Amino acid sequence: LVAIVHDQDRNDARIVSSNWIFDAIELIGKRLIANLALGPLTVAPGVRPKPLVAAHAPDAGALLTGEEARLLDVLGHAEIYSLRLNVGRQRLFVLFSAAEAGKIGLTALMKAQLKCCYALSSIPQLIAAASMQDPLSDRERECLFWVSEGKTTDEVAVILGVSSNTVNSYITHAIQKFAASNRAMAIATAIRSGII
Repeated sequence: LVAIVHDQDRNDARIVSSNWIFDAIELIGKRLIANLALGPLTVAPGVRPKPLVAAHAPDAGALLTGEEARLLDVLGHAEIYSLRLNVGRQRLFVLFSAAEAGKIGLTALMKAQLKCCYALSSIPQLIAAASMQDPLSDRERECLFWVSEGKTTDEVAVILGVSSNTVNSYITHAIQKFAASNRAMAIATAIRSGII
């Protein structure tokens, strides 16, 4: 279980819990784990995961070097899945690995991901962190509210007396602040958090 810590211009992995051997984490490095968690192979709950296969390291682009791929394979992590766990505003990641490619059942993996999200959402400390103060500006909150009421971007622009581009900009900022993938997800997060 990994949390990504943004430190100045780089992302570092903070290992929350692991059953990987300590040497694997140290040899592979937290940079690689952060790259995996934030990389294109990481999927949200309900999305069919794609594996990172160490034997195909050249296909992994900037995620793995050849040496890192070799180490993964030697340490019994030939195939890795990176799954995002949404717990309020917290973004955690879980990495599953297998010694041989094709050994992890995708249906079981998707169920495990959903169960992890559910289990983590019952931890009081994570819920408290998720209900921290409102990160949105007044305008971002207003735009999300009106969109949640079913108004189009043009209608929200008329209501607020700004241009459609400005409304889209506010909504984009709100989506980024919630680490959401789209408007609907940002609105759902804002409603669950009591912001709108």
